[in-house]
Amino acid sequence: MKVKTVLLTILLCIGVLFFAGCGNNQQAEKNSGEYTIVTSFYPMYIATMNIAKGIDGVTVINMTKPQTGCLHDYELTPEDMKKLEKANAFVVNGAGMEGFLDKAVKRQKSMTIINASENIELLKDESGEENPHVWVSITNAIVQVKNIAMQLAEADPKHAEAYKKNAAVYVDKLETLKKEMHRKIDPLKHRDIVTFHEAFPYFAKEFNLNIVAVVEREPGSEPSPKDIEKTVELVKRFSVKALFAEPQYSKGAAQTIARESGGVVYSLDPVVTGEANEEASDAYINAMKKNADVLVGALQ
Repeated sequence: MKVKTVLLTILLCIGVLFFAGCGNNQQAEKNSGEYTIVTSFYPMYIATMNIAKGIDGVTVINMTKPQTGCLHDYELTPEDMKKLEKANAFVVNGAGMEGFLDKAVKRQKSMTIINASENIELLKDESGEENPHVWVSITNAIVQVKNIAMQLAEADPKHAEAYKKNAAVYVDKLETLKKEMHRKIDPLKHRDIVTFHEAFPYFAKEFNLNIVAVVEREPGSEPSPKDIEKTVELVKRFSVKALFAEPQYSKGAAQTIARESGGVVYSLDPVVTGEANEEASDAYINAMKKNADVLVGALQ
C-alpha cells in the first residue's frame, strides 16, 4: 500500500508540474520580448498594420479570416481563441461590433483591449440602435488610427514613439485621401442613394449623401417582397438612379429593385474583406478611392 501511495504521489506531482509548465510556457511566450497584437477583423487589421509597420519585436495578427466581413452575430472559434492566447493586445472596433468581446476578455484576462472607436459619436437608426460602422467615414478612420496608436503606446511603452510616428504618417495619407474624395464628390448635384446594408450612414454623413432606403439591414438577410415593393416606390418617388450593393454580398435584391424601378446597380466597398499581407496597408485607401470614382460615375 505504501508503494502504491508513493507512486500515486509521484504521478500527481508530475501532473501538476506538467500543467504548470504549460501555463508558464504561454506566459513566457507573452513575456519573451515579442509584442503580439491581434485585431478583430479586416478594417482593424489595416489600421494596425500601418501603425506597427516595420517595428522590430511587434507582430500583428488578424483574428478572423480576412474574407469574414462584418462581425454581426460572429461566434468565436477554437482557432480564434488560440490566436487570442498569444495576444498582448486585442484591437477591436468597439461600438458594439464585437458582440463576443466579453467572452474573449473572460478567457484572456491579461490581454489589453484597444478600443478604436473611443470618443467617436455614434449614429443611431430609427429604432435607436447604434451603428458600429464608423471606419467607413474617413474622418472617423483617422480618429480610430489615433486611438489605436495612443492606446498601444500606453500598453507597450517600449514601442510608443514608433507607434506614434507610424500613425502620423498614415494619418497624413488619410487626410490627403479625404481632401481628394471631397474634391470629387462635393460638386455632385445628385445626392440620393439606396444601399443594401447599414454600413454607409457615416460615409453618407461625411460626403453629404442622402440614403433614401436601406434594403437589407443585416448582410445576407433577404428583404421581403413588401420591402422590395416599398423600396421601388421610394426609388421612383425620389428619382434615384443609383443603387449601391456591396461586393461582399449577393446583388439579387438590388438587381430586382433596379429592374422594377429603372435604377442601376453599382458597388460600394465598406472595406471589410481583403488580403492579410504586407500589401494590406494600402487596402483602405485604394478601396475608398475606387468608391469615390464609382460615386462620381453614378451620380454626376
